[in-house]
Amino acid sequence: MTEEKKPDNVVFNPETQQYDAAIKPYATAVGAPVITTTDTIAWKNRSISNVNHKVRAKYLELKAAYEQMMEEFEYNKLIFNAKFTFEPVIGDVYHLYKRENGETFLSIIAPHECNFDAVGSFYLNADQIWEKV
Repeated sequence: MTEEKKPDNVVFNPETQQYDAAIKPYATAVGAPVITTTDTIAWKNRSISNVNHKVRAKYLELKAAYEQMMEEFEYNKLIFNAKFTFEPVIGDVYHLYKRENGETFLSIIAPHECNFDAVGSFYLNADQIWEKV
């Protein structure tokens, strides 16, 4: 049995014994439209730039939140290490002072009412976290 030779412009698959030009992923005739790959470099560059911008913005937000949290932590550590002989009330403002020996103490007396070395004024919020006023 001899296999009949097909012309070059006919797409015949000898394995399946079918004409399969319609299912080829490439052009099979001279008159077929040219298949070109889409230039995605510009899109990729824009996308990379957008992603980098978003990641940087998120990083700066997280960095600012971290710095604020560390500042709150330091203030709370400073106040909880200070001396005071009363129980602070949530929602009130208290004042932190430093003695000549470096020791800190918390007071209800405002800086304008005394001549102590003021460190700062702090508000005790509902979560019992000290916030600088």
